[in-house]
Amino acid sequence: MAFKLTYKSYGAYAILIEWPPKINEEILNDILCFKSKLLGANIDTISSCNHAYHSLVVQYKVGNFDGILEVNRLKTIYASTEPLPKTTKTVWYIPVCYDVSFGIDIEKLSKIKKISVEALIRKHTMPEYLVYFIGFLPGFLYLGGLDSTLATERLSVPRLNVIKGAIAIGGSQTGIYPLDSPGGWHIIGNTPIHFFDSSKEEPCFVKPADRIKFFSISLSQYQDIKVLADAGVYQIKKELFNG
Repeated sequence: MAFKLTYKSYGAYAILIEWPPKINEEILNDILCFKSKLLGANIDTISSCNHAYHSLVVQYKVGNFDGILEVNRLKTIYASTEPLPKTTKTVWYIPVCYDVSFGIDIEKLSKIKKISVEALIRKHTMPEYLVYFIGFLPGFLYLGGLDSTLATERLSVPRLNVIKGAIAIGGSQTGIYPLDSPGGWHIIGNTPIHFFDSSKEEPCFVKPADRIKFFSISLSQYQDIKVLADAGVYQIKKELFNG
């Protein structure tokens, strides 16, 4: 851990910790390592720790709060050299139907990029995307690794409703809409997989630092998988790795 961090007050009972403003895996790993140390320290005054691309917010319980004292304690924990246990992460293989009935922007996007729809799909399914964090909507994954040639400015006027499971591109990112919601990204397909289920103990099965690998399926395959996914019996292909 060699990053120079900044610590700022964030409301009445929280501290915002910031890393260099970059989106990369080294910073993500450092954030997750720090977060793990904080949770392992069992500090009973901390109520939650939430991270983004290059920041971590530590929220404290309402009560006696000494910001200077807590910042010093955070700095000490960050600087500690205790080894962390190896963690197991997962590569999730996610089926996507890129049919135009779902990918309502895919033909337009292929014309903008001056490539065929088939080439666009190949470029989109080629990377192994890194999950940086989950937010915006419950189960919405912030993924890194989009082919730079597919980066496209977001829609100037967002749609009022994007259907659940939509696979989309916005700026230099790609993502999956876990729920029906407004959205301003270019929609290129849909997955029948449910990324958020409030009835489960862990509503979102994906974790930060996991990876997502998309693969293309036909419309008929989509319908078959959807039946199984809706019934809660579809087994998502996955591979475990140490990280």
